[in-house]
Amino acid sequence: MQSGKIIRRIIVSLFILIFIISGCTKPLKKEKISQRDLPEIINRRKIVAITGYNAYSYFIYKGEPMGYDYELVNQLAEYLNLDLEIKIVKDINKMFEMLNNGEGDIITFNLTVTKERAKRVTFTKPLYTTRQVLVQRKPKGWRRMKLHSIEKKIINSPLQLEGKTVYVRRGSAFVSRLKNLSDEIGGEINIVEADPDLSVEDLIRMVAEGKIDYTIADENVALLNQSYYTDLDVHLPVSFPQKIAWAVRKTSPILLDTTNHWLGEINNTLEYYMIYKKYFTDRRRIRKRLKSQFFSFAGGKISPFDDEIKKYSKEIGWDWRLLASLVYQESQFNPEAKSWAGAIGLMQLLPSTAKHFGAKDPHDPVESLKAGVKYLKWLDDFWRKYVKDKNERIKFVLASYNIGYGHILDARKLAEKYGANPNVWENNVSFFLLKKSEPKFYNDEVVRNGYASGIETVRYVKEILDRYEKYKQFVN
Repeated sequence: MQSGKIIRRIIVSLFILIFIISGCTKPLKKEKISQRDLPEIINRRKIVAITGYNAYSYFIYKGEPMGYDYELVNQLAEYLNLDLEIKIVKDINKMFEMLNNGEGDIITFNLTVTKERAKRVTFTKPLYTTRQVLVQRKPKGWRRMKLHSIEKKIINSPLQLEGKTVYVRRGSAFVSRLKNLSDEIGGEINIVEADPDLSVEDLIRMVAEGKIDYTIADENVALLNQSYYTDLDVHLPVSFPQKIAWAVRKTSPILLDTTNHWLGEINNTLEYYMIYKKYFTDRRRIRKRLKSQFFSFAGGKISPFDDEIKKYSKEIGWDWRLLASLVYQESQFNPEAKSWAGAIGLMQLLPSTAKHFGAKDPHDPVESLKAGVKYLKWLDDFWRKYVKDKNERIKFVLASYNIGYGHILDARKLAEKYGANPNVWENNVSFFLLKKSEPKFYNDEVVRNGYASGIETVRYVKEILDRYEKYKQFVN
């Protein structure tokens, strides 16, 4: 009888406990996944790529956006005939979240393919394979030591990682690899997941500077950094070869198939080989880039003329990075540049224009910059009476700097005649500037300046503004 009461109490207690647990435990929030696929992306006329900022995926060097993943996704965008927007994200888990909620369409970053990640996204065909390696410092005085003496003072087997502290990037595949390795060697490895703001390159640099002892990196990335930090040892693999790929949403099968088809076409081409070599195996070029003050990952300068550009940009009230983007477009910061039309110097002014705006020597970068900014200021004043919105007016100024304000006035008149907005550039005035290459339009009675091929000018405005957005991502 007593035992029956005890059993009933236990059962009642279990029900109460289950009720409490179920009441206090919230169900896991299911990730909401965007349904956007390639047809919707094409309709929007733009593909949004999510990537990271490091020494090989995406960066600025001598004023030019560069990177292995950046070059490839640019080619993909061209293949799809779409504009490209880049979103830089530091945290890898955040990349997956943004992809699935529709803030981006594709992750173009060196993602290691894992089963866990494949639950959230679909991976493209592998771009390449690589191993994970241990990054450690060689012993002091290693240059004067024999090879066997060096080997005695560094870790040469994963077994020696027992009890060691290894820093890895949070959210990276290195975390799970080390956990598995710890089980495999039957000993504890102290794994520290670093702040997601720290990139793999940051951790490698911290090893080189003696701030931490060990980190893990993909072998091609480790070798890239070893070309700069020669005191590093990266010989010890801690994984089998692994696939590196991009990722799309599980709800984007058409984008996946199209991207895979494109990857299959380019993967064995000489062009792809040259891109891979530029960012991963050409040590001389990589070392030069990594040491440059014009490499955004190191020095953070855009050009040798940053100080002058900052100074004179104030005269027109522009963000200096916008003016820098224009200068790059004109001359790639080369004061000796000369165009087929006779424009010369940093700002590519015709000699008559340079003289009119005060440049005695257009080859002198400061004089060219001063005269070019005066011309831009004149154009800004000219368009101010027509286009009140500053950001919109910038587009008219840029277009006029490239092709002359007369052709832009014609395009405005055509826009007005055909019911478009004469004070808006995109798809309005720019559309009719393109039309000025057709007889119907350049012979129109409202046109005063005749034929114009507006394709270059429309591209010119877009490229300057796109590059400006990239500069804002990297440079303060």
